Amino acid sequence: MGEEKKPEEAAGAAPPAGVQTAPKDALTKSNDELGSEAASETATNPDGTTSPDGKPAKKVSPLKIFLKRFNVYLLLFVLVVVVGAIVVIVGFLNGKKQPKSPTISNQTLTQDQLKQLANSDATVGDTGQTLTVQGNEIVTGQVLIRNNLNVAGSIQIANKLSIPSLEVSGNTSLADTQIGTLQVAQGSTFQGIVTLQNGLNVAGAAAFNGPISASQITVTKLIMSGNSTLTIPNHIAFTGAAPGRTINFGVLGAGGSSSVSGSDLAGTISINTGSGPQAGCFVTMTFNNKFTGTPHVTVTPIGAAAGLLQWYVNRSTTSFSICTNNTPSANQAFGFDYFITG
Repeated sequence: MGEEKKPEEAAGAAPPAGVQTAPKDALTKSNDELGSEAASETATNPDGTTSPDGKPAKKVSPLKIFLKRFNVYLLLFVLVVVVGAIVVIVGFLNGKKQPKSPTISNQTLTQDQLKQLANSDATVGDTGQTLTVQGNEIVTGQVLIRNNLNVAGSIQIANKLSIPSLEVSGNTSLADTQIGTLQVAQGSTFQGIVTLQNGLNVAGAAAFNGPISASQITVTKLIMSGNSTLTIPNHIAFTGAAPGRTINFGVLGAGGSSSVSGSDLAGTISINTGSGPQAGCFVTMTFNNKFTGTPHVTVTPIGAAAGLLQWYVNRSTTSFSICTNNTPSANQAFGFDYFITG
């Protein structure tokens, strides 16, 4: 009898009889162990006897034997990779395909079909078809276009054209156009003569590079800048209401009178002395519009009787007076012209 082996040396020996050990999981077994198990399950004795446990040997399918040689998780990973590759390839092939262009079929109408359209309400074709009319067409009733209208040629309209909103992106040539209200956001250029039959209101400044011809110009303030020249080839008239007047009858004498014709800027003062005139101020003129400063008053005597007087002028922002230092002649008619600037 040989020596008994120590427990450490019998580590790889079979367990003692009567002691059950937990079977190894198929995932923890190596490929060699799986192959040995498959061989033992399919092995039979040469004489056809059964296995030692008394049962006939089981016959295992080759597919099961093949699958036991591989890890299940590895097979799942390989399956996921294959499916992903198939999806990528299919998507790439679909992206390379050119989209199909929609086909629009043409339909030609005969003369009988056109007559049928004229006498009835009919629908011809659909949105995928094009209606081509070879000859000229006359539409007696109204025409309604539910979508855009594209015109390759020119449009001629014999009557009025009503458009709620018009937007023109290119150049536009209008022969005779009547517009109720015209608003131009940017600059405008008029190459010909512009005729305004009613009026012209300019809110901002206006610049004219050429001459201006007007039958009448009314301005609140006229300013001439630089080396400007004011040329008036005709008469100048200073119109306006006549200034108020105050007559000093003590200077004119008994029965004397005075009158004025003109405006605040220019006019004539007529004087008639009576009996017993005296030296002093004949008349005082009150302006309708007050001057901002003391005005310049230019007086010219009219007649020989006025020339003999030692006359002078008193002036202020509101009035001026014509006076004399010597006694005027009695019962004489004379006058003075005046011109006033601010």
